Amino acid sequence: MFRSLLVANRGEIACRIFRTARRMGLRCIAVYSEADAHALHVELADEAYPIGPPPAASSYLRIDRILDAARQAGAEAIHPGYGFLAETADFAEACEQAGIVFVGPPAPAIRAMGSKAAAKALMAEAGVPLVPGYHGDAQDDARLSAEAERIGYPVLIKASAGGGGRGMHIVERAADFSDALAAARRVAKAAFGDDRVLLERYLRRPRHIEVQVLGDAHGTILDLSTRDCSVQRRYQKVVEEAPAPDLPDAVRTALAEAAVDAARAVGYRNAGTVEFIAEDDAFYFMEMNTRLQVEHPVTELITGLDLVEWQLRIAAGEALPFREPPPVAGHAVEARLCAEDPTLDWRPAVGRLDRFLLPDDAVGVRIDTGVREGDTITPFYDSMIAKVIAHGEDRAAALRRLGLALAAIRIDGVTTNLDLLRRIVGHPSFRAGDLSTGFIAAHADDLLAAPRPVPDRALIAASAALLLDEQDRAERFARESGDPHSPWNRRDGWRLHGVASAETELIQDGVARRVRAEYGAGAWTLRFATETGEAVALDLRARRGLDHDSLLLDVDGVRTRATVRRYGDDIVVTLSGAEPASATLTVSQRLGTAAAALAASGSVAAPIPGRVVKVMVEAGQEVARGEALVILEAMKTELRIAAPTDGTVVRVCVQAGDLVSEGTELAFVEAEAGR
Repeated sequence: MFRSLLVANRGEIACRIFRTARRMGLRCIAVYSEADAHALHVELADEAYPIGPPPAASSYLRIDRILDAARQAGAEAIHPGYGFLAETADFAEACEQAGIVFVGPPAPAIRAMGSKAAAKALMAEAGVPLVPGYHGDAQDDARLSAEAERIGYPVLIKASAGGGGRGMHIVERAADFSDALAAARRVAKAAFGDDRVLLERYLRRPRHIEVQVLGDAHGTILDLSTRDCSVQRRYQKVVEEAPAPDLPDAVRTALAEAAVDAARAVGYRNAGTVEFIAEDDAFYFMEMNTRLQVEHPVTELITGLDLVEWQLRIAAGEALPFREPPPVAGHAVEARLCAEDPTLDWRPAVGRLDRFLLPDDAVGVRIDTGVREGDTITPFYDSMIAKVIAHGEDRAAALRRLGLALAAIRIDGVTTNLDLLRRIVGHPSFRAGDLSTGFIAAHADDLLAAPRPVPDRALIAASAALLLDEQDRAERFARESGDPHSPWNRRDGWRLHGVASAETELIQDGVARRVRAEYGAGAWTLRFATETGEAVALDLRARRGLDHDSLLLDVDGVRTRATVRRYGDDIVVTLSGAEPASATLTVSQRLGTAAAALAASGSVAAPIPGRVVKVMVEAGQEVARGEALVILEAMKTELRIAAPTDGTVVRVCVQAGDLVSEGTELAFVEAEAGR
């Protein structure tokens, strides 16, 4: 066994690999970009080396800089993690040439499976079933269009060199094929440096099922059970579980045999995953991921194996000590917690994790993360914050544990998909095992529904926090004035010009709630319309708890607690009770005046930092409301920035390739008269 290991990655997977490497007594070496100088994986390592600016192309994708760091550190082995260079054959070869062990499969196996088209030709020879499609070298528009007609619509366009769903487009009819092909090529070129595509028949209700394989250098290749990864958004996985539920034994056996045949066909070694798409009892090869998968923990929990440990042992030349797949015990489910807004077309989110509380004593629950409270989610890398994994004696037990763990998580400062995950895990169809890759879309009304109206208690707590903040400011003014007779010393709700009242408007998801507070007899009277529209007046007394964010509320004699945190114009309220609830409200009087002025004027701004992929319009062009103006890429996602109204494009302020910050003006649309 080698004695030192460099992880050519960041975030959650780097932290997870270091955990096993340290247990095995290896010296742990990290690399980091300028954006990750204070990241958790850097702090967990014994040594860490800078490799360049924040963009991955200038740091984590630079083979030369990573190898320089390995030489400086005297690293004997390199683990690529997943993503970045993990499936780059040139990197595996460069490690070998440098005399450094690459913890992964041989370069020829990576190369063989790196092209989806070539891999499918190879699988056909090995007798692995394939979806009807086209995987040829001829890539002209006419040929691809003709092949789509032959396959029959709907067809799926996929980037030949890619993964993670990038560049995938479903085409329902021939009239849409040309535009979808152009979009797929554009994404494929930007993401993988290769704009070739392949075509497949699109299955209506498929499941995404994969088989974990493990092979050593002594000829043993084993399957480690199945996983179901059907719950996806934009072809990227959201929830995964093992073993795949409700599979007939014959299908499960056939999947295992096909996966081992696929791995053996390329002389596979180390950990890898063979992915299939299945419908009814039929299944078809999709691709092989020649690396560790994000969802590997569910396999670890049902088999009892540490897959990273076996990756390291196999890379060091050790043989697998078993000749048959290990027995499976129980069931495991993983949910990916990501910085994104599912209600805004999965828009990635950035910002500081002002609060990040995870359950640390939940039975049967494991949480893998690469961030801590106070860290910043940047636009440069993947949006995943953590993986929450639960194991139980059966699927129902695992789901119960996962649901409790998700309910206990608290996050402030960054928009996440936490509420979506809670809804998925609790959804009757999911619990019944009714799974397909269209699960989220099929249940969008339940899963992506707007949040309930702001609870009255949240409105009261937010108002109380604002009133206490104002009292704090008054006390500060009094101290600074040094005048004991200053009216700011009074606690009776005094206001300039003798007005002892205040009015504010709080907004959640575009719904405004107006609250009027009047002071008298040592308490505030709050007047507002309840959730049902009934106007009420409530007596409020409030004080802070042991910490500044904790409030003790007395509302008409009923005492309760709340946690209120302020982030600029946003107020995040967490209510105590049998079913803890959270709500985010915005103080409208101070809400983004500059942004509001821009929106009102017709300026279209970047909602998040990113790179301009394509500009779709030019000055003088007439556009309709909702028409795409600019395609922006951020956190591995393409965002379609649309016209806010019918009108004319007055100016375009960016061009393809530009890096823009949040709030940067992209274009200006002058509304039609009367709009």
